[in-house]
Amino acid sequence: MYILAFETSCDDTSVAVMQDDECISLSTRTQLEHDVTGGVVPEVAARSHANAIFPCIDDALRDAWITLDQIDVFACTDRPGLAPSLLTGLVVSDTFALSSGKPILKIDHIESHIFANFLERKESDIVFPAVVLTVSWGHTELYYWKSLFELEIIWQTHDDAAGECFDKVSKMMGMGFPGWKKIADLATRYTWEYKWIFPLVMLEKDSLDFSFSGLKSAVKRYIDIESATTEWLTETKKIHIAYEFEEIVTEILSKKLERAIAQKWAKMMILAGWVSANTKLKDKIQKISNTIDIPFVSPKKIIYSMDNAAMVWIRAYYDYCKK
Repeated sequence: MYILAFETSCDDTSVAVMQDDECISLSTRTQLEHDVTGGVVPEVAARSHANAIFPCIDDALRDAWITLDQIDVFACTDRPGLAPSLLTGLVVSDTFALSSGKPILKIDHIESHIFANFLERKESDIVFPAVVLTVSWGHTELYYWKSLFELEIIWQTHDDAAGECFDKVSKMMGMGFPGWKKIADLATRYTWEYKWIFPLVMLEKDSLDFSFSGLKSAVKRYIDIESATTEWLTETKKIHIAYEFEEIVTEILSKKLERAIAQKWAKMMILAGWVSANTKLKDKIQKISNTIDIPFVSPKKIIYSMDNAAMVWIRAYYDYCKK
């Protein structure tokens, strides 16, 4: 069975050809236009998707050595996301499905990120019940994954998502978009002592809530003070701020996941979303995993952490075959 899957929920245009549960080709084009604005502009993103989606389809079909007529099933993200961006993938996939008489599956974006952990793994590699931390630009959430099709949200952020916070701090320092990667790369250059200059926002005792707006404000105040004596931040100060900020965000995320594991008596820790590509976050969770002797998994490849069409189909595959 051949499947053509689409992902256009935000600023990555992605098309995948899957054979059953195996990804045989994946074409993804990341939009660079948003670096100028320091964030994603929905209308600009939609136009870019429209320009990129057919070249991505051509690339994916060519690399898989098949034609569109050989596709058996279509799959597409239909929620949540930026409405103009989602519409591009939905219109194209709906048109293909209607004109060919083939079925189409419409998939939840967050669930796709979670199911990305099945890519290049056996179903038995995921142990239930599990606690899942999903971290991306628009969401920071904890899920209790009771069984394959039973996902219960435990809690989510009250305000900003962690990924959005990375982007805003990057913009404050004039480093552009996407912020999480720019900050992570800059933080690796820090070789001095950790000074805890930003607050560890854990909220009430035993709380699973997230809140990053106060942390973002603390970074803004610090940057304003540091910039007051000079025209702008020096490179050394930027490196320090990037390190301290990444350290505190990953500490909050990993500690909340550990707290959720203890409360739910889960058997596995799972990381999903594009911030799951962050090395420091994965290292911290792995240390917790080793300490409490509970296995930890995250997407096998960095591309599977990003918004990609392979994760859309792997979620659709389990829906299509198991249900």
